Amino acid sequence: MSSEQIHVTNKRDESRLEVKLGDEVAFAEYRVTRGGIVFPHTVVPEAFEGRGVGSALVKAGMAFAKEEGQLVIPTCSFFAAYLARHPEYNDQVDPRYRGKGA
Repeated sequence: MSSEQIHVTNKRDESRLEVKLGDEVAFAEYRVTRGGIVFPHTVVPEAFEGRGVGSALVKAGMAFAKEEGQLVIPTCSFFAAYLARHPEYNDQVDPRYRGKGA
């Protein structure tokens, strides 16, 4: 599965971004608040590991936050670690959370 084959769906009614592969679902939960969009939890099943699914979820989350004009509050350790390794997103991350990977 290459990154261009990964389709992330924003399930707004469930407040999560999803990627499906057969019966398996990877997801990143979010909460839209007055202070930004909080990403508290990400789940990537073993079947998806090493395929770029987690990265695709973070990228989709960042694109969603940008569309909404919101800063990202990455309380999920996966999100935080990814963003700490990708400083190109710093302008979209709440200053209190920049560079604070797990």
